[in-house]
Amino acid sequence: MHETLVRVRFCETDAIGHINNVSYFIYLEDARIQFMEAMGAGMDIGNWEFILANVDCDFVAQGYFKQELTIKTFVTRIGNKSFTLGHEIVDTKTDQLIAKGTATMVYFDFENQQSVAIPEEVKTQLKSNFIETAS
Repeated sequence: MHETLVRVRFCETDAIGHINNVSYFIYLEDARIQFMEAMGAGMDIGNWEFILANVDCDFVAQGYFKQELTIKTFVTRIGNKSFTLGHEIVDTKTDQLIAKGTATMVYFDFENQQSVAIPEEVKTQLKSNFIETAS
């Protein structure tokens, strides 16, 4: 599991100080990139290997301006050409769940514009971050 820390900025909130729903997707994107980098995946734009096929987020509790959050990222499914990441956004101080989400990533050959099998070395890294979750 990988953890990304975030402090909610004023521009990420709405008129009443709650985290704007769009901001959660930005947090999840940052967490995915940091997770992939920590896993050793190439994140060079000129040699990009992944596309995002699906992302979702369930809002569980209210989040606020200046709140410190931890985004926990882990692998929940590994397929032949794609894998799914799970995300939990929690209050860093209390560990209260604020939001949870998933992201399905596809291993992609941009030159040929098609999905391809995930290389074994990438699957090995994904397996080391696998956490079984209840369906």
